[in-house]
Amino acid sequence: FFFSSRRRHTRFRNVTGVQTCALPISVKIIVAFPAGQATDLAARAIAQKLSESLGQQFIVDNRPGAASIIGAEAAAKSPNNGYTLFMGSSGSLAVNPGMYAKLPYDPVNDFTPVSQALIVPFFIFVHPSFPAATVKELVEHLKANPNKVNFGSAGTGASNHLSAELFKSVTGVSMVHVPYKGSPPAVTDLLAGQIGLMFETGPLALPHARGGKLKAIAVGSRNRSLAAPELVTVAESGYTGFETVGWAGLLAPAGTPKEIVTKLNAEVVRIIAQSGISDKFVSVGAELAASTPEEFGAYIKSEIAKWGKVIRDSGAKAE
Repeated sequence: FFFSSRRRHTRFRNVTGVQTCALPISVKIIVAFPAGQATDLAARAIAQKLSESLGQQFIVDNRPGAASIIGAEAAAKSPNNGYTLFMGSSGSLAVNPGMYAKLPYDPVNDFTPVSQALIVPFFIFVHPSFPAATVKELVEHLKANPNKVNFGSAGTGASNHLSAELFKSVTGVSMVHVPYKGSPPAVTDLLAGQIGLMFETGPLALPHARGGKLKAIAVGSRNRSLAAPELVTVAESGYTGFETVGWAGLLAPAGTPKEIVTKLNAEVVRIIAQSGISDKFVSVGAELAASTPEEFGAYIKSEIAKWGKVIRDSGAKAE
């Protein structure tokens, strides 16, 4: 096992074929997104701290593509010896099971949860000229104008599309979905007033709200956002139980020894509790948050059920 008293090493040969020395085997954390995305940044921050505390090198291996299926499959099929981990996300673990009839991995049976690590709340953003400043006013306006307001998303089945579908279901409003190829062009049209509103995460849209170019009405997380504590939650606005956040967490391939999972969990919990490490995430609307393996496993199952229902009710299909 890694981080044991007897470090595991591998031999390598130089260009002449002569065996020269030994190096410790790195622990790989697979991320199903490109470098720079919130899940990747969380994985890198945690990997650095794990390397420092355990004396074992932890590296991030980006495997983006196919709605995060490529990275998730690679992690699920990796050896369960503790040398490959997965920074799974709400998309790969909770949304994909409802969007795809067949997946090359099982989000529950192919992984052993270690700890939740990241929460990225979705905010409700509208153009400054939009005639609503609260959730109550938004709902009233949408009910008075059924299917006359367009909302944008990163694409059919994207998390912000499903967030809006959940909002429609909970509030009883009707809107027209306008899917884009990613969130950036949708935010561009929202800034221009071409669409009425959008559920979007803080990293992409909160700076525009702070600059007065967008209006943030509420946050979809269970608790108020640390980045914008002045904004009420949708639940606080009268829609109890409403929650929509992106999230990520550390998992290992199924069958990874319990002592490894326990050790990793303890370290991740300790790392996230350290003052200062979360600051750069909070500043853009994201938050680091740890859990027990059991809590994370139960949360994944509840999210699969929740988003599966939203997908079925909305008729969303993978593009």
